[in-house]
Amino acid sequence: MTLTPAIHYYDRWVSTPSGRLFTRTWQPPNLRSEVPIVLFHDSLGCVDLWRSFPAALSTAARQPVIAYDRLGFGRSDACSTPLPLSFIGDEPTKNFAAICDALEMTRFIALGHSVGGCMAVHCAGHYSLQCQGLITIAAQAFNENRTRQGIEEANVAFQAPEQFAKLAKYHGDKARWVLNAWTDTWLSPAFAEWSLTPALEQVQCPTLVLHGEKDEYGSHRQPERIARYTQGPAHCEMLPGIGHIPHREAEAVVVEFVRQFIARLAY
Repeated sequence: MTLTPAIHYYDRWVSTPSGRLFTRTWQPPNLRSEVPIVLFHDSLGCVDLWRSFPAALSTAARQPVIAYDRLGFGRSDACSTPLPLSFIGDEPTKNFAAICDALEMTRFIALGHSVGGCMAVHCAGHYSLQCQGLITIAAQAFNENRTRQGIEEANVAFQAPEQFAKLAKYHGDKARWVLNAWTDTWLSPAFAEWSLTPALEQVQCPTLVLHGEKDEYGSHRQPERIARYTQGPAHCEMLPGIGHIPHREAEAVVVEFVRQFIARLAY
């Protein structure tokens, strides 16, 4: 019987003027490429909530996978101010810029889930020479009624102590800030007209767009718009029977889609 070598990971904290960011890197034993796949987490997410996906992806793609907690999330330091409405567009020059500098990333593949997918789009466009490929999973391209309704329902559910405790498990004392950052931003009238289109028009690299057919926070119009407005070649896959967290609901399927996409990249 042939045993698959165990994948290794290591943690690192990155200092920024606003606080420390937590990062984790998964390193497969049989590298195909040293270009890392960088994961951008969702509005309530963090490194730990990617669960087994990063290791599975690193093993399948045979490339390093890097995930980090944005300031205010997970193991990173708390954020002392409310989340600004510009937070998606700010990511390339704030958290991600610090990660790039500290880890000396000269090239990368961006993969983001939900609002992390929006941030991945901004980073792919901002670092167009360095970004070799872009993958969005359940990302939003605009703030539609379905998005707001899903957030309103989730906000009600999180008022139950047992549900809020699930957030606190991963974010500790920062859990209330994390929840408010999500709900206050997306439900704000000032955020109603937010659109990802200008950022999509800056993306030059190939793009893979994955979206669950039953996504509670975005209709089919979201992935269709992402695929339509990127300037490089784009491929969209609707995943039947899948909701807002495809990489957890159908991890093997998502890993294989991403592996095949990355294998076709010329870099």
